[in-house]
Amino acid sequence: MRLILHTAAYRLVRTIQAAIPRRETLSGADFSSIRLRLSKIAVRVRETESRIRLAFAANCPQAPLFRA
Repeated sequence: MRLILHTAAYRLVRTIQAAIPRRETLSGADFSSIRLRLSKIAVRVRETESRIRLAFAANCPQAPLFRA
């Protein structure tokens, strides 16, 4: 089970890495840099029937990147 969870987390981070636009500084980042940036972000998640909304802190520097 642990292998399945690790594989899913790896695929999720690789998908996020592929979605980062080339003009951003994280576009050339390696796996561990993206993982660290994601783990240090506090976000409030609101889930409704049709969508998931993320509320970032006002001073989060990567908020526009992760919204995109």
